[in-house]
Amino acid sequence: MTKTDDNDDGNFREIGRQVSNWGRWGAEDERGTLNYITPETVRAGAGCVRTGKVFELSLPLGSTGPQVRGDGVRFNPIHRMTMLPEDIAGPDGLIGTDDIVIMPLQCATQWDSLAHIGYDGRFYNDVEAQTAVTAISGAVRNGIDHTLPGVVGRGVLLDIARLRGVEWILADDDPITSADLDAAAERQAVEVRTGDALLVRTGWRRKALVEGWSAEWLRPCPGLGLDAVRWLHERQVAALAADNPGVERLPSGLPGARLPVHCVLIRDMGLQIGEMFDLEALAADCAADGQWDFFFSAPPLRVTGAVGSTASPIAVK
Repeated sequence: MTKTDDNDDGNFREIGRQVSNWGRWGAEDERGTLNYITPETVRAGAGCVRTGKVFELSLPLGSTGPQVRGDGVRFNPIHRMTMLPEDIAGPDGLIGTDDIVIMPLQCATQWDSLAHIGYDGRFYNDVEAQTAVTAISGAVRNGIDHTLPGVVGRGVLLDIARLRGVEWILADDDPITSADLDAAAERQAVEVRTGDALLVRTGWRRKALVEGWSAEWLRPCPGLGLDAVRWLHERQVAALAADNPGVERLPSGLPGARLPVHCVLIRDMGLQIGEMFDLEALAADCAADGQWDFFFSAPPLRVTGAVGSTASPIAVK
């Protein structure tokens, strides 16, 4: 694809103002672009089911997961048994088990809430950051629990790695642009519509399957550039997810901007972002039968005040 220099698009704050959805669904709105999901868009998603094939799109929640950096903020799940079969064994023959998991809510396949990323002291819909998220209550505004029932309806997969003819896009390759998204949609003969969940494949999950987890898998990584933001806004996409840990290209390549795509999509547009989705089996099947849309469901956990949540997304074709 032709390289697009994101610097030509100007300051990400200006782009954020241009695509802002603040006030679009009222001053109290905490769902953002999920408001594009309607009974009609859900029925459209159900209409994509033709064979009944179901694809699980999450990474395993286990000790051998992607969090290998050891930064202490995000780590792989710690799973422990709290009751073994013999613990309640009695004369009636009853046995039972119980267990716990300790983990960051964003350690593997997960959704970012609209209280996860902001800038200049504000989260989505002009919510003041210091009052929206506190150490005691978590997110009292824009939390992940306010997005339920979550993302459900029509999903579309755009396979950018396949478009570029590679197993996976390299971290220092050109960022994914609106031209890439248009080219993939045209090549796959699929249309991205209002209320859709868009899944973008970079092949980064394939890289982990081939080479194993590494600190370098988490960052740097390939992904969307700032150029793609207006494309998503114009098509009124309800949610965006990718198979990498950042959705956007990391580092961004824009001076002084660490997460410009996150900033604009989450804070300004109110678009929920999903990370580390496993798109390999789904992409292979879509390439085989030529159907790139499907019924998609990926609700977060109903954790009060959480700023993100693990998920077990499914696609049904």
